[in-house]
Amino acid sequence: MEFHVLTLFPEMVLDGLNTSILKRAIEKEQIKINAINIRDYTTDKHKKVDDYTYGGGAGMLMQAQPVYDAYCDVVNKRKKRDRVRVVYVTPQGKVFDQKMAEQFASEEDLVILCGHYEGIDERVLEEIVTDYVSIGDYVLTGGELPAMVMIDAIARLVPGVLNNDESASTESFAGNLLEYPQYSRPEEWNGKRVPEVLLSGNHKKIAEWRLEQSKIRTKERRPDLYEKYEKEEKEREAARRALKEEQKRLRRMGKI
Repeated sequence: MEFHVLTLFPEMVLDGLNTSILKRAIEKEQIKINAINIRDYTTDKHKKVDDYTYGGGAGMLMQAQPVYDAYCDVVNKRKKRDRVRVVYVTPQGKVFDQKMAEQFASEEDLVILCGHYEGIDERVLEEIVTDYVSIGDYVLTGGELPAMVMIDAIARLVPGVLNNDESASTESFAGNLLEYPQYSRPEEWNGKRVPEVLLSGNHKKIAEWRLEQSKIRTKERRPDLYEKYEKEEKEREAARRALKEEQKRLRRMGKI
């Protein structure tokens, strides 16, 4: 998977992501991160990419032309010439979550546009942006940090990036549940012992304990997520009951 980050600060993006798991994934060519400097595409001889806003107001606005030309260069260099998904990082966007990360991880290419100053000229946003995304209800000085947060969350879902294939599926937010408590050696630390079930070697009981702990933790810390979990569980149970009834009906008719 390739990430194309349109930014005024490419070094910030590359330095922040070229570590740990992502660094190994880059070296193994499981992911690729291209940081494109928007200033390289301005027609202004002083490399200026911003100007005053029409109608007045504080601050400067990033101009449409260099952003659009940077985007076009990314698109034109791709083997496929179909439209690529473009994420604009903005407090006005839909809040980024694990499900969104999973959706983005299925893309071959993902362009992430980082704004600065007072934002970007609306006309180029209308022209190229497919997704408006926020990492929370607060304002930062630019889109680079949110872009790095999203890339980290998305990249670890790309097959092969994590050493353990189960890691991504058992972490927090999988199935709308937070991750269960985890323990390592020693068995006792500061008067606190590892739960006996984890030392039992009984994988069925361990799985049951972990699920129950995930439920308890989610209910206490994220009741909004637990509500979603309960709703989906009820829907799954209803679907299972409907399937059993249909199987009974087919048996009575001698069709199975």
